[in-house]
Amino acid sequence: MVIQIEPTTQTLYDQDYYLWLRTTINQLRAGQFSSVDLDNLLEELESMGRSQKRTVKSLLIRLFEHLLKLTYWDVERERNEGHWKGEIRTFRREIKDELKDSPSLKPYILEIFDECYQDARKEASDRSQLPIDTFPVTIIGSLEQILDENWFPSH
Repeated sequence: MVIQIEPTTQTLYDQDYYLWLRTTINQLRAGQFSSVDLDNLLEELESMGRSQKRTVKSLLIRLFEHLLKLTYWDVERERNEGHWKGEIRTFRREIKDELKDSPSLKPYILEIFDECYQDARKEASDRSQLPIDTFPVTIIGSLEQILDENWFPSH
């Protein structure tokens, strides 16, 4: 006779993530704190914070990249202007949504602002095949301008 033993919460995390998540939520709601797989829960919470930061960084780079292409890629502007402006609007909205959900990320954005701009210069150069010095080294606008839905840099 084989006796099947229910997996412990510790191994449940590795075997069935969704079931582990539901089990953990139910345990917390029921006040069964001693049953919670605390190590994995803490890891998940830390991972969520890192993920949110990566999302904001990626969105900011994409926003800068499209602003740069719109402003400096003269040959393609007429054909791509509508697409680039649509992307700019989307990235602005998504960054604002992230900041609305987590206002404490604003200092992080300011911390990575220059780095993201420099990364965007490289990406815009790669995608346009224009020399990197086509795009100014100095950031083209403040955070407030970059996120303003009506602002576009002048060439």
